[in-house]
Amino acid sequence: MSRIGKKPIEVPKGVTVTIAPGNLVTVKGPKGTLSRQLPPEMTITQEDGVVRVARPSDEKRHKALHGLTRSLLNNMVVGVSTGFQKVLEINGVGYRAQKTGRDLTMSLGFSHPVVVKAPEGIELNVGERNTIIVAGADKQLVGEVAANIRRLRPPEPYKGKGIKYADEVIRRKAGKAGKAGGKGGKK
Repeated sequence: MSRIGKKPIEVPKGVTVTIAPGNLVTVKGPKGTLSRQLPPEMTITQEDGVVRVARPSDEKRHKALHGLTRSLLNNMVVGVSTGFQKVLEINGVGYRAQKTGRDLTMSLGFSHPVVVKAPEGIELNVGERNTIIVAGADKQLVGEVAANIRRLRPPEPYKGKGIKYADEVIRRKAGKAGKAGGKGGKK
């Protein structure tokens, strides 16, 4: 059995899970509504506030889909009840971000300001000390938007300037080392 796949999913109060034919699952909660087409081979059942996922056989494909289906379903339930967030940090002289409406305007050392538009279901906020908070109910969309923001100016290894995740560690490199013998030119 898949360790992840056989775990039951507890549905918190205020969250409703609707399973349509063909495994079209809709989850509604205080943070919004998520809908996803899950693999039709899996059997998804709901009883007494608990959702379970079962697989039809021990075939390799079914074993892989078992844990995946349960994880996707659990992320939907957690997303509509508590939500997900990613925190990004901006490092560098003159690098800053500010919120304009729903969008984010950033100065990243380019000749122009960079504007990031928030997709539907995502909230972009600017915290203290140049941090950007990407929040939403859909875990995949939150991660994708955070990765796209980081991609605008990835951190460089010499000075550490750029946009990085709050928990990311940048491996620093030493700069140029001068020659030990003086001027260092050709003789």
